[in-house]
Amino acid sequence: MELQKTRFFTVDLTKTKGKGEFNCPKCGIEISPDDMTEDRFTVLDTIMKGDRTAKIILKCNRCGSQIHLIGFHLLDKVTNLI
Repeated sequence: MELQKTRFFTVDLTKTKGKGEFNCPKCGIEISPDDMTEDRFTVLDTIMKGDRTAKIILKCNRCGSQIHLIGFHLLDKVTNLI
């Protein structure tokens, strides 16, 4: 039996286009924050820094990769401007 190794990737949301959607770095499936079905990904953990989101850790349900989303500090700045 061959064990599959979990791949870890970091996606910086400040470097993505659109409304936060991005492709899994390993298999290419589109992951969108609007998808609440958990068909394509599962949220494993949300890391907070005070009352702000610092990182969200996802698992791609197609290939099993673990994706660490960073770049939420920019969202905080934009929200404060509104």
